[in-house]
Formats: sequence, C-alpha cells, structure tokens
Amino acid sequence: MSVAELSGHAVGIDIGGSGIKGAPVDLSSGDFAQDRVREPTPQPSTPGAVADVVAALSARWPDGPLGVTFPAVVKDGVALTAANVDDAWIGTDAAELLRTLTGRSVHVVNDADAAGVAEARYGAAKDVRGVVLMATLGTGIGTALLHDGVLVPNTELGHLVVDGHDAETKASDAARTREDLSWKEWAKRLQRYFESLEALLQPDLFVVGGGVSKKADKYLPLLDLATPVVPAQLLNTAGIVGAAALAAEAELAGGPTGPSPG
Repeated sequence: MSVAELSGHAVGIDIGGSGIKGAPVDLSSGDFAQDRVREPTPQPSTPGAVADVVAALSARWPDGPLGVTFPAVVKDGVALTAANVDDAWIGTDAAELLRTLTGRSVHVVNDADAAGVAEARYGAAKDVRGVVLMATLGTGIGTALLHDGVLVPNTELGHLVVDGHDAETKASDAARTREDLSWKEWAKRLQRYFESLEALLQPDLFVVGGGVSKKADKYLPLLDLATPVVPAQLLNTAGIVGAAALAAEAELAGGPTGPSPG
C-alpha cells in the first residue's frame, strides 16, 4: 500500500501509560487534520476505564476508520501482554471492546509497530525497499520490522539477548540515564545491539526513534555499521499517524482488524 493510494482522513489514538492522545490524520500527507487532544490515562488503567476515554476521544471525530495503538503484543485485536497498563488487559479483545463502545471499525496495533508504519509511509523510511528495522529507544526498546513496506508485527526485538543481557536493560535510553552513561559509552552498547540485529536480519535501513532521537547527532555518528542508520522524522506524532494509516489500509482490505496489506 503506497501513500498515493490512501486519501481522506482516518483517526488515530495512541494509548500510553500516562496519556491517551488522538487526532484525525490527513492520509495523503500524514499530517494532523486537526489539533491533537490528550487525556490522562485512568488509574487504574483497566480495560473498561481506558476504553471509555478512547470512545470519548473518538467521538470528537466521528468520520473515518479508527486506529488505536496499545503498549502490548496484539494479535487479531487481542492484547497478549500489557506494558505500563493494567494486567487486566492481558487476554482482552481490545478491538471488539472498542468496536462495541464506539460503533465503528477499529484496528488495534502495537505502539512500536504503528510508529514504524508511520515512518515507512511518511517519514524516514518512505519509499525504502527491502528490510527496515525501527528501534524506539525509550523506557525500553520497541521495534518494528517491515519488508517492502509490509509490517511483520510484534517482533519485540528489544528483548534480544546481547552479551548475556536483555538488550533493553543495557541499551535503552532509560539505561543510559540510569547509569549516567556518556554518549560515547552508550553508543558502544548501541553498536553491539545493532550489530546483533544486522547479523540476524541483514536490514537495508535502521530507523532510530524515541525522544532521544532528537539528539541523534550525539550518538549516531559514533556507530560503525554496514547498514545505514537514520533518526525518525515523525517523533511523537508517529503512533497516531501509523495507527490511522493501518486502520485505513485494513478497511480497504475488507477487515477492521486484519493485517496491513503493505
């Protein structure tokens, strides 16, 4: 699916541990069609409480398909894990719950996957063929894997074991902050992580996301990789934009929660 084939608007909502953000997205450009709205994530962040907030947000923009990101492994709309939200989400059919409350088609996707799709459709990986791996460096490491623009969902490569450690415990931005690492020290850990990904995947492009991507000039030039590595472009809009694009693609493919056709 190319950007040229997408038109009109879709709504994206990004569920996080502290905030739930949404906006309608112009699918031809990837820009917000109206200002983003943010509401605090309910505490406790149970399925019913969070779904009520999502439904209220989506009612602001009643037209077009609805895409929702979730901090979990999501298969066929069902949350199989839960990160930074209540464990009651595990096993919940999030797509069905939200369809029931909103009365519209809903596509639910892992938050890192949504960001990767946004970069592939509108950002740093636009028009890149072959294998693209996006790594979001934050509290942990989220990853999104795409081949010729088609998402391979739920890769969870932040948990790759590198030098005997779960990668995100050593190479995330949280690890850099927690251990007070210099950019050079952190870059050495990123080097090992991305080298391991290269050996497994032979990618054509790495995209580095997360808030720390704003400071990419501090550490990306210190990496020595065979694969080009670039900072993400969409930053904190990526989840909303990617969710909206995937929802539109799923609707075109004929299923509210089906996989992206690419």
